[in-house]
Amino acid sequence: MTKLPDSGALRALEEAAAKAYDVPRHAQVVAAPGSQAIINWLPHLIPARRVGILGFSYSEFARSFAASGAKVTIAAEPAALQHHDVAIIVNPNNPDGRLVARQDLHVVAAALADHRGLLIVDEAFADFVPAASIVPKMPASGVIVLRSFGKTYGLPGLRLGFAIAPAGTAARLRAALGPWPVSGAAIAIGTKALLDKEWLAATRERLQTDAAAVDKILAAAGFALVGATSLFRLVRHGETQRLYESLAQAGILTRRFDARPDWLRFGIVSLPASRRRLRAALGSGLQSQRLNAE
Repeated sequence: MTKLPDSGALRALEEAAAKAYDVPRHAQVVAAPGSQAIINWLPHLIPARRVGILGFSYSEFARSFAASGAKVTIAAEPAALQHHDVAIIVNPNNPDGRLVARQDLHVVAAALADHRGLLIVDEAFADFVPAASIVPKMPASGVIVLRSFGKTYGLPGLRLGFAIAPAGTAARLRAALGPWPVSGAAIAIGTKALLDKEWLAATRERLQTDAAAVDKILAAAGFALVGATSLFRLVRHGETQRLYESLAQAGILTRRFDARPDWLRFGIVSLPASRRRLRAALGSGLQSQRLNAE
């Protein structure tokens, strides 16, 4: 594209996101170059001394707020977040898919509102579980919701994400992101995709079938399921490190976790040929493990 992104097209993208996510009238949508950009900006826009994160969870929130000087603590239960300046819940959680019920989110938000605290809900993996989203019933103040585009639509390189926030917070975030926060390509593709409800519904059904096939492959390889969403499976195995390396050598990338060395996260594989590759790579890795043990 040879022109700078058009402000009218950007507004149309945000309107498409508001429709797709069922955003109430009292909230506004702000488009950003990926939800990570929003995570990086939030500590500068919302100063906080005490930040609580429902964990084990996505580590970038802790890194970003700690860099701003906040004291970050990891909470085991939503109720333990109620006395912080900022509480963060990733819902569904990354990496284990844990879901916090919408009514429990409202309880935390109400408790925070009593002392002007803020609840941040990261719904990066929520497109396929709309009933879990707080957005349609989000309070008029005290809650910010993040949504990710690239995960659902398989276009992470497009760099597109959204914040859903009260008007004042939305205005500060827009000012921080600047006049051309999103590329013209992201605006055009994002607007069209977000309005295509039929594609989303069909993809939701297909992922259920694909995930079931992946579950069989992982179970046959001796993995125990830890958690899941429509887009990934988190599993446990006694030889995680060895399997991680053998899969990488076969060109199959998984996500490992330093804090949980027996965990691996697999994306949902859709193509039959890709599933055959995964099955073969796991078989090869397990065979190598047995030979090394002999």
